[in-house]
Amino acid sequence: MAPFERSMEVTPFKQRKCLATRKDEVCTIRSKFPNKLPVIVERCIQERRLPLLDKTKFLVPHELTIGQFLCLLRSKIALETSQALYLLISGKNICSMTASMGEVYSQHRDPDGFLYMTYASQDMFG
Repeated sequence: MAPFERSMEVTPFKQRKCLATRKDEVCTIRSKFPNKLPVIVERCIQERRLPLLDKTKFLVPHELTIGQFLCLLRSKIALETSQALYLLISGKNICSMTASMGEVYSQHRDPDGFLYMTYASQDMFG
């Protein structure tokens, strides 16, 4: 793994950019894409088995469900058949798979305007 990748892995998005920069970024995104929600998805710090995603920022439609978003993430991460993928909202909440991203965003968005999610796996059937 390249040194840059290691530093990106260890440092969460919130710590890489100051609050003012993140707020400006959200304003720019929301003005360009008013029908999309800015979401940051990072690997859980304790997670060691799953690879890092190639990007952390996602723009998702309001009506997309958590379940559909999870399917999109599963397609980007190579998982073994015995592994599950879990999404934590703001590092601590698990939402219903039928909840829309718009609902989750309105309830759990950060003061900077991003919705933060972390992903983790857990072995099943063994």
